[in-house]
Amino acid sequence: QVQLVESGGGLVQPGGSLRLSCAASSNIFSIYIMGWYRQAPGKQRELVATLSTGGYRNYADSAKGRFTISRDNAKNTVYLQMNSLKPEDTAVYYCSAGVPPKWWGQGTQVTVSS
Repeated sequence: QVQLVESGGGLVQPGGSLRLSCAASSNIFSIYIMGWYRQAPGKQRELVATLSTGGYRNYADSAKGRFTISRDNAKNTVYLQMNSLKPEDTAVYYCSAGVPPKWWGQGTQVTVSS
């Protein structure tokens, strides 16, 4: 059983930044590809970024150049640094482990609004 706990969401103005964190219950980064997804109201959940066991990063077109996925193995934590945020980034952001995702966090709300 893997538990993922997200934090760091909140309300931010357009152009601002947030860093999301995802704490895993154990060291799973050598086993699972880690990912961040998001789901806006009325829309399907979509992939934002993934980080492979070997450190390869993959981003959705909407995230390229603005978001960065990273991890701290010592803290069993994955991060999503989000810069230049736009209103269309408003969504619940979920951390995942595995491809396809086998484990999900509970989500953290990100609202971009003036």
